[in-house]
Amino acid sequence: MGFTLGFHIVLASMGIAFPAIALIANWIGLRRGDPVALELARRWSKVMAVLFAVGAVTGTVLSFEMGLLWPGLMGRYGEVFGISFAIEALFFFTEAIFIAIYIYGWRRLSPWAHFASGLPIVVSGLGGALSVVSANSWMNQPGGFDVDAAGRVVAVHPVDVVFNGAAAYEIPHMVLGAYMVVGFLVASVYAVGMLRGRRDRHHRLGLAIPLSVAALATPVQIFVGDTAARSIAHDQPVKFAAIEYVQRTTTHAPEYLGGALVGGKVRGAVKIPDLDSYLVGFSAGQRVKGLDTAKPADRPPAPTLLHLAFDAMVGLAFALLALGAWWAIAWRRRRAPPEGRWFLRAVALSGVAAVAALECGWIVTEVGRQPWVVYQRLRTADAVTTASGIWWSLAGVLVLYLALGVATGLVLRALARRWRDGDSDDAEVPYGPTAPEVAAP
Repeated sequence: MGFTLGFHIVLASMGIAFPAIALIANWIGLRRGDPVALELARRWSKVMAVLFAVGAVTGTVLSFEMGLLWPGLMGRYGEVFGISFAIEALFFFTEAIFIAIYIYGWRRLSPWAHFASGLPIVVSGLGGALSVVSANSWMNQPGGFDVDAAGRVVAVHPVDVVFNGAAAYEIPHMVLGAYMVVGFLVASVYAVGMLRGRRDRHHRLGLAIPLSVAALATPVQIFVGDTAARSIAHDQPVKFAAIEYVQRTTTHAPEYLGGALVGGKVRGAVKIPDLDSYLVGFSAGQRVKGLDTAKPADRPPAPTLLHLAFDAMVGLAFALLALGAWWAIAWRRRRAPPEGRWFLRAVALSGVAAVAALECGWIVTEVGRQPWVVYQRLRTADAVTTASGIWWSLAGVLVLYLALGVATGLVLRALARRWRDGDSDDAEVPYGPTAPEVAAP
Protein backbone atom coordinates (compact mmCIF):
# COMPACT_ATOMS: atom_id res chain seq x y z
CA MET A 1 0.00 0.00 0.00
CA GLY A 2 2.87 2.34 0.79
CA PHE A 3 4.51 1.67 -2.57
CA THR A 4 1.33 2.17 -4.59
CA LEU A 5 0.44 5.36 -2.70
CA GLY A 6 3.94 6.71 -3.24
CA PHE A 7 3.64 6.05 -6.98
CA HIS A 8 0.08 7.27 -7.35
CA ILE A 9 0.50 10.52 -5.42
CA VAL A 10 2.73 11.95 -8.19
CA LEU A 11 0.08 11.16 -10.82
CA ALA A 12 -2.63 12.52 -8.53
CA SER A 13 -0.67 15.77 -8.26
CA MET A 14 -0.56 15.99 -12.05
CA GLY A 15 -4.34 15.55 -12.13
CA ILE A 16 -4.81 18.33 -9.58
CA ALA A 17 -2.52 20.99 -11.01
CA PHE A 18 -1.58 20.26 -14.63
CA PRO A 19 -4.99 21.22 -16.08
CA ALA A 20 -4.71 24.68 -14.50
CA ILE A 21 -1.23 25.22 -15.97
CA ALA A 22 -2.44 24.15 -19.42
CA LEU A 23 -5.42 26.51 -19.15
CA ILE A 24 -3.12 29.39 -18.22
CA ALA A 25 -1.23 28.81 -21.47
CA ASN A 26 -4.55 28.58 -23.32
CA TRP A 27 -5.75 31.88 -21.80
CA ILE A 28 -2.49 33.65 -22.69
CA GLY A 29 -2.77 32.35 -26.24
CA LEU A 30 -6.32 33.59 -26.67
CA ARG A 31 -5.94 36.90 -24.83
CA ARG A 32 -2.71 37.90 -26.56
CA GLY A 33 -3.16 36.09 -29.84
CA ASP A 34 -0.04 34.08 -29.04
CA PRO A 35 0.35 30.95 -31.21
CA VAL A 36 3.23 29.62 -29.09
CA ALA A 37 1.11 29.66 -25.93
CA LEU A 38 -1.71 27.88 -27.77
CA GLU A 39 0.74 25.31 -29.07
CA LEU A 40 1.92 24.67 -25.51
CA ALA A 41 -1.66 24.33 -24.27
CA ARG A 42 -2.48 21.84 -27.02
CA ARG A 43 0.57 19.72 -26.34
CA TRP A 44 0.11 19.83 -22.58
CA SER A 45 -3.50 18.70 -22.99
CA LYS A 46 -2.23 15.54 -24.69
CA VAL A 47 0.24 14.89 -21.89
CA MET A 48 -2.56 15.53 -19.40
CA ALA A 49 -4.68 12.84 -21.07
CA VAL A 50 -1.86 10.28 -20.97
CA LEU A 51 -1.15 10.89 -17.29
CA PHE A 52 -4.85 10.82 -16.42
CA ALA A 53 -5.18 7.40 -18.04
CA VAL A 54 -2.19 6.03 -16.13
CA GLY A 55 -3.48 7.57 -12.91
CA ALA A 56 -6.84 5.87 -13.46
CA VAL A 57 -5.06 2.49 -13.52
CA THR A 58 -2.98 3.13 -10.39
CA GLY A 59 -6.03 4.54 -8.61
CA THR A 60 -8.03 1.43 -9.45
CA VAL A 61 -5.30 -0.75 -7.94
CA LEU A 62 -5.52 1.34 -4.76
CA SER A 63 -9.27 0.87 -4.56
CA PHE A 64 -8.83 -2.91 -4.67
CA GLU A 65 -6.06 -2.73 -2.06
CA MET A 66 -8.33 -0.84 0.34
CA GLY A 67 -10.70 -3.79 0.39
CA LEU A 68 -8.20 -6.65 0.14
CA LEU A 69 -5.45 -5.39 2.45
CA TRP A 70 -7.50 -3.57 5.09
CA PRO A 71 -10.54 -5.70 6.02
CA GLY A 72 -10.49 -4.53 9.64
CA LEU A 73 -10.54 -0.88 8.61
CA MET A 74 -13.22 -1.23 5.94
CA GLY A 75 -15.34 -3.53 8.08
CA ARG A 76 -15.45 -1.13 11.01
CA TYR A 77 -15.26 2.33 9.42
CA GLY A 78 -15.83 1.84 5.70
CA GLU A 79 -19.30 3.41 5.83
CA VAL A 80 -17.81 6.51 7.48
CA PHE A 81 -14.82 7.59 5.44
CA GLY A 82 -16.14 5.78 2.35
CA ILE A 83 -18.32 8.89 1.87
CA SER A 84 -15.23 10.83 0.79
CA PHE A 85 -14.30 8.21 -1.78
CA ALA A 86 -17.83 8.19 -3.18
CA ILE A 87 -17.62 11.96 -3.69
CA GLU A 88 -14.18 11.56 -5.27
CA ALA A 89 -15.62 9.11 -7.81
CA LEU A 90 -18.07 11.76 -8.99
CA PHE A 91 -15.25 14.28 -9.48
CA PHE A 92 -13.16 11.63 -11.23
CA PHE A 93 -15.84 10.89 -13.83
CA THR A 94 -16.52 14.60 -14.32
CA GLU A 95 -12.83 15.21 -14.92
CA ALA A 96 -12.65 12.33 -17.40
CA ILE A 97 -15.63 13.62 -19.37
CA PHE A 98 -14.33 17.17 -19.67
CA ILE A 99 -10.79 16.09 -20.52
CA ALA A 100 -12.31 14.28 -23.49
CA ILE A 101 -14.39 17.34 -24.44
CA TYR A 102 -11.39 19.66 -24.10
CA ILE A 103 -9.11 17.55 -26.29
CA TYR A 104 -11.87 16.84 -28.83
CA GLY A 105 -12.87 20.50 -28.86
CA TRP A 106 -9.59 21.91 -30.15
CA ARG A 107 -10.89 21.57 -33.70
CA ARG A 108 -14.60 21.85 -33.09
CA LEU A 109 -15.43 24.59 -30.55
CA SER A 110 -15.16 28.35 -30.67
CA PRO A 111 -12.06 29.67 -28.84
CA TRP A 112 -13.64 30.79 -25.56
CA ALA A 113 -16.19 27.94 -25.48
CA HIS A 114 -13.27 25.54 -25.76
CA PHE A 115 -11.41 27.35 -22.99
CA ALA A 116 -14.53 27.17 -20.80
CA SER A 117 -14.72 23.41 -21.35
CA GLY A 118 -11.38 23.12 -19.53
CA LEU A 119 -12.55 24.88 -16.37
CA PRO A 120 -14.50 21.87 -15.01
CA ILE A 121 -11.28 19.85 -15.28
CA VAL A 122 -9.56 22.23 -12.87
CA VAL A 123 -12.55 22.26 -10.51
CA SER A 124 -12.82 18.46 -10.61
CA GLY A 125 -9.12 18.08 -9.83
CA LEU A 126 -9.50 20.29 -6.78
CA GLY A 127 -12.70 18.49 -5.74
CA GLY A 128 -11.02 15.10 -6.06
CA ALA A 129 -8.13 16.31 -3.92
CA LEU A 130 -10.54 17.61 -1.30
CA SER A 131 -12.35 14.28 -1.19
CA VAL A 132 -9.35 11.97 -0.97
CA VAL A 133 -7.36 14.13 1.44
CA SER A 134 -10.42 14.54 3.65
CA ALA A 135 -10.47 10.73 3.99
CA ASN A 136 -6.83 10.76 5.06
CA SER A 137 -7.32 13.71 7.40
CA TRP A 138 -10.29 11.88 8.94
CA MET A 139 -7.92 9.03 9.78
CA ASN A 140 -5.79 11.58 11.65
CA GLN A 141 -8.73 13.22 13.43
CA PRO A 142 -11.72 10.85 13.24
CA GLY A 143 -15.17 12.25 13.92
CA GLY A 144 -18.60 12.71 12.42
CA PHE A 145 -20.08 9.37 13.53
CA ASP A 146 -21.81 7.76 16.50
CA VAL A 147 -21.17 4.28 17.91
CA ASP A 148 -23.14 1.95 20.11
CA ALA A 149 -21.96 0.21 23.27
CA ALA A 150 -20.19 -2.46 21.21
CA GLY A 151 -18.25 0.12 19.19
CA ARG A 152 -20.28 -0.36 16.00
CA VAL A 153 -21.04 2.69 13.84
CA VAL A 154 -24.75 3.50 14.08
CA ALA A 155 -24.93 7.01 12.56
CA VAL A 156 -22.78 9.04 10.18
CA HIS A 157 -22.70 12.82 9.75
CA PRO A 158 -21.24 13.34 6.24
CA VAL A 159 -20.39 17.04 6.54
CA ASP A 160 -18.47 16.45 9.77
CA VAL A 161 -16.65 13.51 8.20
CA VAL A 162 -15.52 15.43 5.11
CA PHE A 163 -14.70 18.66 6.96
CA ASN A 164 -13.00 17.06 9.93
CA GLY A 165 -10.53 18.77 12.25
CA ALA A 166 -7.41 18.01 10.19
CA ALA A 167 -8.96 18.81 6.80
CA ALA A 168 -8.47 22.57 7.26
CA TYR A 169 -4.70 22.24 6.91
CA GLU A 170 -4.21 18.89 5.13
CA ILE A 171 -6.29 19.80 2.06
CA PRO A 172 -4.56 23.13 1.23
CA HIS A 173 -1.21 21.54 2.07
CA MET A 174 -1.78 18.79 -0.51
CA VAL A 175 -3.22 21.11 -3.18
CA LEU A 176 -0.35 23.58 -2.87
CA GLY A 177 2.11 20.69 -2.85
CA ALA A 178 0.59 19.43 -6.09
CA TYR A 179 0.95 22.84 -7.75
CA MET A 180 4.57 22.99 -6.60
CA VAL A 181 5.35 19.51 -7.89
CA VAL A 182 3.72 20.02 -11.28
CA GLY A 183 5.07 23.55 -11.72
CA PHE A 184 8.67 22.66 -10.97
CA LEU A 185 8.46 19.30 -12.76
CA VAL A 186 7.14 20.77 -16.03
CA ALA A 187 9.57 23.69 -15.84
CA SER A 188 12.45 21.26 -15.33
CA VAL A 189 11.69 19.58 -18.67
CA TYR A 190 12.05 22.87 -20.53
CA ALA A 191 15.13 23.81 -18.52
CA VAL A 192 16.82 20.62 -19.72
CA GLY A 193 15.86 21.51 -23.29
CA MET A 194 17.35 24.99 -22.89
CA LEU A 195 20.55 23.52 -21.46
CA ARG A 196 20.78 21.47 -24.65
CA GLY A 197 20.65 24.60 -26.76
CA ARG A 198 16.94 24.96 -27.51
CA ARG A 199 16.49 28.61 -26.53
CA ASP A 200 13.45 29.42 -28.71
CA ARG A 201 10.34 31.13 -27.35
CA HIS A 202 8.55 27.80 -27.07
CA HIS A 203 11.01 26.64 -24.41
CA ARG A 204 11.22 30.01 -22.65
CA LEU A 205 7.43 30.23 -22.32
CA GLY A 206 7.20 26.53 -21.45
CA LEU A 207 9.54 27.21 -18.54
CA ALA A 208 8.04 30.56 -17.51
CA ILE A 209 4.40 29.53 -17.06
CA PRO A 210 4.80 26.50 -14.75
CA LEU A 211 7.75 28.03 -12.88
CA SER A 212 5.69 31.15 -12.12
CA VAL A 213 2.87 28.99 -10.74
CA ALA A 214 5.28 26.99 -8.57
CA ALA A 215 7.08 30.12 -7.35
CA LEU A 216 3.76 31.65 -6.25
CA ALA A 217 2.62 28.46 -4.51
CA THR A 218 5.85 27.86 -2.56
CA PRO A 219 5.72 30.66 0.06
CA VAL A 220 2.03 29.99 0.70
CA GLN A 221 2.83 26.29 1.11
CA ILE A 222 5.54 27.03 3.68
CA PHE A 223 3.08 29.14 5.68
CA VAL A 224 0.41 26.40 5.54
CA GLY A 225 3.02 23.79 6.48
CA ASP A 226 4.03 25.82 9.53
CA THR A 227 0.36 26.06 10.56
CA ALA A 228 -0.04 22.31 10.02
CA ALA A 229 2.98 21.48 12.19
CA ARG A 230 1.59 23.62 15.00
CA SER A 231 -1.79 21.91 14.71
CA ILE A 232 -0.15 18.48 14.81
CA ALA A 233 1.72 19.46 17.97
CA HIS A 234 -1.70 20.16 19.53
CA ASP A 235 -3.81 17.34 18.04
CA GLN A 236 -1.21 14.56 17.63
CA PRO A 237 1.50 15.45 20.14
CA VAL A 238 3.18 12.04 20.02
CA LYS A 239 3.62 12.32 16.25
CA PHE A 240 5.12 15.79 16.66
CA ALA A 241 7.40 14.55 19.45
CA ALA A 242 8.71 11.76 17.22
CA ILE A 243 9.26 14.14 14.31
CA GLU A 244 11.20 16.63 16.45
CA TYR A 245 12.99 14.22 18.83
CA VAL A 246 11.15 15.62 21.89
CA GLN A 247 11.67 12.73 24.29
CA ARG A 248 10.40 14.37 27.49
CA THR A 249 7.72 16.96 27.99
CA THR A 250 9.52 20.23 28.51
CA THR A 251 9.68 23.96 27.97
CA HIS A 252 12.60 25.51 26.03
CA ALA A 253 12.47 22.52 23.67
CA PRO A 254 15.36 22.60 21.18
CA GLU A 255 15.13 22.01 17.45
CA TYR A 256 17.37 19.33 15.95
CA LEU A 257 18.52 19.53 12.35
CA GLY A 258 19.48 16.13 10.97
CA GLY A 259 20.86 13.44 13.21
CA ALA A 260 19.55 10.08 14.40
CA LEU A 261 17.85 8.91 17.58
CA VAL A 262 20.02 6.04 18.87
CA GLY A 263 19.51 4.48 22.26
CA GLY A 264 17.40 7.38 23.46
CA LYS A 265 20.03 9.96 22.48
CA VAL A 266 20.17 12.29 19.48
CA ARG A 267 23.42 11.84 17.62
CA GLY A 268 24.93 13.79 14.73
CA ALA A 269 22.37 16.63 14.81
CA VAL A 270 22.69 20.40 14.91
CA LYS A 271 20.91 21.61 18.05
CA ILE A 272 19.14 24.99 18.09
CA PRO A 273 18.05 25.89 21.64
CA ASP A 274 14.40 26.82 22.34
CA LEU A 275 13.38 26.79 18.66
CA ASP A 276 10.81 23.98 18.96
CA SER A 277 8.99 25.84 21.71
CA TYR A 278 8.98 28.97 19.57
CA LEU A 279 7.62 27.01 16.60
CA VAL A 280 4.80 25.53 18.68
CA GLY A 281 3.78 28.54 20.74
CA PHE A 282 5.91 31.56 19.77
CA SER A 283 7.60 31.47 23.17
CA ALA A 284 10.63 29.75 24.64
CA GLY A 285 8.46 28.93 27.65
CA GLN A 286 5.93 26.99 25.57
CA ARG A 287 5.49 23.48 26.96
CA VAL A 288 5.99 20.81 24.29
CA LYS A 289 4.72 17.31 24.94
CA GLY A 290 7.27 14.53 24.53
CA LEU A 291 7.32 10.84 23.75
CA ASP A 292 7.08 10.17 27.49
CA THR A 293 3.35 11.06 27.33
CA ALA A 294 2.62 7.78 25.51
CA LYS A 295 3.40 4.16 26.20
CA PRO A 296 6.19 2.71 24.01
CA ALA A 297 3.60 0.64 22.14
CA ASP A 298 1.69 3.82 21.24
CA ARG A 299 4.67 5.70 19.78
CA PRO A 300 5.61 5.91 16.07
CA PRO A 301 8.03 3.06 15.29
CA ALA A 302 10.65 4.97 13.29
CA PRO A 303 11.39 8.44 14.75
CA THR A 304 14.66 8.78 12.84
CA LEU A 305 12.89 8.13 9.54
CA LEU A 306 10.17 10.62 10.48
CA HIS A 307 12.63 13.29 11.57
CA LEU A 308 14.86 13.00 8.51
CA ALA A 309 11.87 12.93 6.15
CA PHE A 310 10.48 16.06 7.80
CA ASP A 311 13.85 17.83 7.65
CA ALA A 312 14.25 16.90 4.00
CA MET A 313 10.76 18.16 3.17
CA VAL A 314 11.33 21.50 4.91
CA GLY A 315 14.85 21.92 3.56
CA LEU A 316 13.77 21.24 -0.02
CA ALA A 317 10.82 23.62 0.36
CA PHE A 318 13.14 26.46 1.38
CA ALA A 319 15.55 25.63 -1.45
CA LEU A 320 12.64 25.84 -3.90
CA LEU A 321 11.57 29.10 -2.24
CA ALA A 322 15.05 30.51 -2.97
CA LEU A 323 14.78 29.37 -6.59
CA GLY A 324 11.39 31.06 -6.92
CA ALA A 325 12.84 34.26 -5.43
CA TRP A 326 15.73 34.10 -7.92
CA TRP A 327 13.20 33.81 -10.71
CA ALA A 328 11.02 36.65 -9.40
CA ILE A 329 13.94 39.07 -8.91
CA ALA A 330 15.35 38.37 -12.35
CA TRP A 331 11.93 38.81 -13.95
CA ARG A 332 11.34 42.08 -12.11
CA ARG A 333 14.66 43.49 -13.27
CA ARG A 334 14.70 42.29 -16.87
CA ARG A 335 11.06 41.39 -17.64
CA ALA A 336 12.51 38.18 -19.06
CA PRO A 337 13.45 34.82 -17.59
CA PRO A 338 17.11 34.32 -16.61
CA GLU A 339 18.89 31.97 -18.99
CA GLY A 340 22.22 31.45 -17.23
CA ARG A 341 23.37 27.85 -17.01
CA TRP A 342 23.41 27.78 -13.20
CA PHE A 343 19.82 28.96 -13.06
CA LEU A 344 18.73 26.42 -15.67
CA ARG A 345 20.58 23.66 -13.82
CA ALA A 346 18.75 24.60 -10.63
CA VAL A 347 15.38 24.52 -12.43
CA ALA A 348 16.27 21.18 -14.04
CA LEU A 349 16.83 19.72 -10.54
CA SER A 350 13.78 21.40 -9.03
CA GLY A 351 11.31 18.86 -10.43
CA VAL A 352 13.06 15.95 -8.72
CA ALA A 353 13.41 18.02 -5.54
CA ALA A 354 9.68 18.83 -5.48
CA VAL A 355 8.74 15.16 -5.95
CA ALA A 356 11.16 14.15 -3.18
CA ALA A 357 9.61 16.74 -0.83
CA LEU A 358 6.14 15.40 -1.67
CA GLU A 359 7.14 11.82 -0.88
CA CYS A 360 8.82 12.88 2.37
CA GLY A 361 5.66 14.71 3.40
CA TRP A 362 3.62 11.59 2.73
CA ILE A 363 6.00 9.53 4.87
CA VAL A 364 5.62 12.00 7.73
CA THR A 365 1.82 11.87 7.49
CA GLU A 366 1.45 8.09 7.31
CA VAL A 367 4.35 6.75 9.37
CA GLY A 368 3.81 9.45 11.99
CA ARG A 369 0.27 8.22 12.68
CA GLN A 370 1.48 4.72 13.52
CA PRO A 371 0.70 2.47 15.31
CA TRP A 372 -2.81 3.77 14.50
CA VAL A 373 -4.56 3.51 11.16
CA VAL A 374 -7.44 5.55 12.64
CA TYR A 375 -5.87 7.72 15.30
CA GLN A 376 -6.51 6.37 18.82
CA ARG A 377 -9.44 4.26 17.59
CA LEU A 378 -8.08 1.43 15.44
CA ARG A 379 -4.56 0.04 15.36
CA THR A 380 -2.89 -0.83 12.09
CA ALA A 381 -2.27 -4.37 13.33
CA ASP A 382 -6.02 -4.83 13.87
CA ALA A 383 -6.97 -3.33 10.51
CA VAL A 384 -4.58 -5.05 8.11
CA THR A 385 -5.20 -8.44 6.51
CA THR A 386 -3.76 -11.61 7.98
CA ALA A 387 -4.01 -13.48 4.68
CA SER A 388 -0.98 -15.20 3.21
CA GLY A 389 0.42 -14.50 -0.23
CA ILE A 390 0.97 -10.77 0.30
CA TRP A 391 4.49 -10.94 -1.12
CA TRP A 392 3.13 -12.42 -4.35
CA SER A 393 0.62 -9.62 -4.72
CA LEU A 394 3.34 -7.07 -4.00
CA ALA A 395 5.49 -8.63 -6.72
CA GLY A 396 2.57 -8.40 -9.14
CA VAL A 397 2.00 -4.75 -8.30
CA LEU A 398 5.71 -3.99 -8.75
CA VAL A 399 5.69 -5.58 -12.19
CA LEU A 400 2.51 -3.74 -13.19
CA TYR A 401 3.76 -0.37 -12.02
CA LEU A 402 7.16 -0.89 -13.62
CA ALA A 403 5.41 -1.64 -16.90
CA LEU A 404 3.19 1.43 -16.48
CA GLY A 405 6.17 3.65 -15.70
CA VAL A 406 8.15 2.43 -18.71
CA ALA A 407 5.16 2.68 -21.05
CA THR A 408 4.33 6.19 -19.84
CA GLY A 409 7.92 7.30 -20.35
CA LEU A 410 8.02 5.84 -23.86
CA VAL A 411 4.73 7.50 -24.85
CA LEU A 412 5.80 10.91 -23.54
CA ARG A 413 9.20 10.54 -25.18
CA ALA A 414 7.57 9.67 -28.50
CA LEU A 415 5.31 12.72 -28.27
CA ALA A 416 8.29 14.97 -27.48
CA ARG A 417 10.24 13.56 -30.43
CA ARG A 418 7.33 14.19 -32.79
CA TRP A 419 6.97 17.75 -31.58
CA ARG A 420 10.70 18.45 -31.91
CA ASP A 421 10.67 17.09 -35.46
CA GLY A 422 7.71 19.31 -36.35
CA ASP A 423 5.44 16.31 -36.94
CA SER A 424 2.38 17.82 -35.26
CA ASP A 425 -1.21 18.49 -36.18
CA ASP A 426 -1.36 21.60 -33.96
CA ALA A 427 -1.73 23.80 -37.01
CA GLU A 428 -5.09 22.19 -37.74
CA VAL A 429 -6.70 23.99 -34.79
CA PRO A 430 -9.04 26.62 -36.32
CA TYR A 431 -8.04 29.30 -33.83
CA GLY A 432 -4.77 27.77 -32.72
CA PRO A 433 -1.11 27.87 -33.69
CA THR A 434 -0.33 28.44 -37.34
CA ALA A 435 3.00 28.39 -39.07
CA PRO A 436 4.31 31.85 -40.06
CA GLU A 437 3.91 32.73 -43.69
CA VAL A 438 7.12 32.71 -45.70
CA ALA A 439 7.47 35.42 -48.31
CA ALA A 440 8.07 34.22 -51.84
CA PRO A 441 11.64 34.79 -53.03
